[in-house]
Amino acid sequence: MRHPFRFKVTREIGIRMLADALMVNAALLIAFTARYLWLIGVEAREVSPQIAMSNYLTVYLGSFWLLTAICLAAFSVSGFYTHGRHYSGRYKILVIVQTVSASYLIFGMLILLLWDVLSFPRSVLPPAWLLTLAFLIGARQWATAFRTASRVEHWILPARPTVDDTIRNVLVIGGAGYIGSALLPKLLERGYKVRLLDLLLYGTEPIQDVLNHPRLELVQADFLLVDKVVEAMYGMDAVIHLGAIVGDPACALDEQLTIEVNLMATRMIAEVAKGLGVKRFLFASTCSVYGASDETLDERSALKPVSLYARSKIASEKALLSMVDDRFTPVILRFATIFGLSGRTRFDLVVNLLTAKAMVDGQITVFGGDQWRPFVHVDDAAYAVLKAMEAPRLVVRNQVFNVGSNEQNYTLYQAGELIQRLVPTAELIDKGMDGDRRNYRVDFTKIRRAIGFEPRWTLETGVQQVIQAIQSGRVRNYRDPKHSNVAYLSTVGMSRFTGYNNGHTYDLLNEAIARLAYDRPFSPVESKWPYELIAMSGPLSGTASAA
Repeated sequence: MRHPFRFKVTREIGIRMLADALMVNAALLIAFTARYLWLIGVEAREVSPQIAMSNYLTVYLGSFWLLTAICLAAFSVSGFYTHGRHYSGRYKILVIVQTVSASYLIFGMLILLLWDVLSFPRSVLPPAWLLTLAFLIGARQWATAFRTASRVEHWILPARPTVDDTIRNVLVIGGAGYIGSALLPKLLERGYKVRLLDLLLYGTEPIQDVLNHPRLELVQADFLLVDKVVEAMYGMDAVIHLGAIVGDPACALDEQLTIEVNLMATRMIAEVAKGLGVKRFLFASTCSVYGASDETLDERSALKPVSLYARSKIASEKALLSMVDDRFTPVILRFATIFGLSGRTRFDLVVNLLTAKAMVDGQITVFGGDQWRPFVHVDDAAYAVLKAMEAPRLVVRNQVFNVGSNEQNYTLYQAGELIQRLVPTAELIDKGMDGDRRNYRVDFTKIRRAIGFEPRWTLETGVQQVIQAIQSGRVRNYRDPKHSNVAYLSTVGMSRFTGYNNGHTYDLLNEAIARLAYDRPFSPVESKWPYELIAMSGPLSGTASAA
């Protein structure tokens, strides 16, 4: 039996494609008509109006289907019928202009190749292109205005609350780590009731300042255990999933566990959230998914992962974005390389590590100095999570956002030079390439335009923060394993993940939901082996993954 929501979405996409096809053809017909009127009225060539009309009609009938097919294919690839309607303002217009222009360029090239078969008047192309742009942009702007007016009407008149009216209760999974320890105070300051589900691998020290807050509830448990996840999630309005094995070296320690924690647990947690009616699901991903590229990359760029960590994140993104419906709102946040201090500061990240080495060892050792990285302060990363959670549902629903700023793309050598300028006694050493093949500059325009995210920290102020922490004694030993994911997991071992290798994941899931007297049947996720899902994760198009 066809799922009613999928049928509704398919029908809506079909209607929108038909409308676009009609607008493309209307633009082409008007352009042909204008050319015909100019021919017989202004140029006054010795040609019968009837013959000219017949010729133009023949050319139109022989070409309209080709232009329509090219345009609809390009519109589909660009996400017009999936996530494109949630682009905002000038970003939406830019996507339309780029896509329509590319469609007409392809059509024009084909006309040149088929000139002997189809003598298409080239003077028709510019006005047809302009009219197509005008119709498509105008239609989408009108639709946006209509939806806005509808929302205003519902706000003025009494109406039933929508699923996004309120977010009061927030579950943070893995919230005692690097980003989470910076996020929890922000959520509590904004008045949210926060439930923290965390194994507390690093103890309670990272969240010591908020541990006794009256609106914080701590559930110390492994998020691989389905029954614990269900109990922790019950009654929540939003879920922020930060839990993962983070970083290429840490993920390489135990690949099977990495897949279990980073992918399978994410799928299970999302299924529980969707089943229990959670309104907003925010997932921490990484810009490492872009891998290696010489171009500036945005959310629609191809993904080329070079590590298991990145591949596990891509597979998780695909799983989450395939689950969207009219109530469940997953949001993907691809963080730039993070720096700066939080409750649980890491010194296995390049800026923090190089700054500490400059202060303590008197050396700034750079490997692969010409490789590009985007950077964002941990406090700004937490702020972006908060902004995405509080943004209007239609703006962030089923969307992927790069988290950072265009101004903070640096080569590793440039980052080293900045640190040396602030620690002039340190020697800057370029060791050449190492085994890390990542190289990516990232565009962060979308998150700024969509939800107004602007970082408050710069790379320089973040480096100064680390310098002051070492000078003041707040950081006593940057080499302590607690400051490094791979070092700490190598020390304590992977056995702390109590839910590891749980062979009855979905049996427990159904049992846990039954215990909570959930009155709707729960469908487990599609049966895919973990390594099969990892293999599916790349390389692929960023647009396709966000569709």
